[in-house]
Amino acid sequence: MSERVSPQAFIGEGVELGADVAIGPGAVLLGPCVIEDNVWIGPGAQIGAPPEMASLPQNAAWTGELDHAGVRVRTGAVVREGAVIHQGTYRETTVGERSWVLNRAYLAHDVLLGADATVSAGVSVGGHCEIGDRVNIGMNAVVHQRRVIAPGAMIGMGTPVTRDVPPFAKVYGTPPRITGVNSVGLERAGHDAALETLLLEYYSSGQFLTTHEPLPDAVQSLLTELAWWRAHEGLRPARCTFAPRYSK
Repeated sequence: MSERVSPQAFIGEGVELGADVAIGPGAVLLGPCVIEDNVWIGPGAQIGAPPEMASLPQNAAWTGELDHAGVRVRTGAVVREGAVIHQGTYRETTVGERSWVLNRAYLAHDVLLGADATVSAGVSVGGHCEIGDRVNIGMNAVVHQRRVIAPGAMIGMGTPVTRDVPPFAKVYGTPPRITGVNSVGLERAGHDAALETLLLEYYSSGQFLTTHEPLPDAVQSLLTELAWWRAHEGLRPARCTFAPRYSK
């Protein structure tokens, strides 16, 4: 076992560790679980407990009862102290490449977290949620189960995310509202800053580009992010603070 894995960590059966993995004292990893290369896991983190679903067995994975669909923490990710990540039921609960799951954060069963994302301290993400690349979720936000947060979006601290969030939107408040566009995120993703105004126009008019019609030429540079967003059925986007009244 690597010198960077504390002897006070518990590494159960069915846990696969990649190269140069660091695991702090008191961390618990239960299988099935794959930790890819260059992952850092803090003291007291808990990864791989069974899903919190009454219809499923609460197996004792530490004795070798390896039920459920597993957890995967991808290359370069950081899982800070006290974070909790549960097993998937039909797919691996996944932390994307280079993403950060900060202290006391919780990822429930079947959550898919994209690459280069940040789940801040105290955040709770409900089961089956899908969170895109470069998403930033502020401290103590709560994401309702089965919600979708598209790439580049930013969620304000303490926000209850009860609707879906379109690409590069900024959402905060109770109830949650789209309050603008993540212009810094747009630029960091390599997009023209002028797209901020265009996305504001779409979102404020209640157009969330969820249909499968051809994308307007003006947003073709966002093809990857919008294709990810449009691939999800039954989206219920958050409303806008600056929008005229419309129904959804």
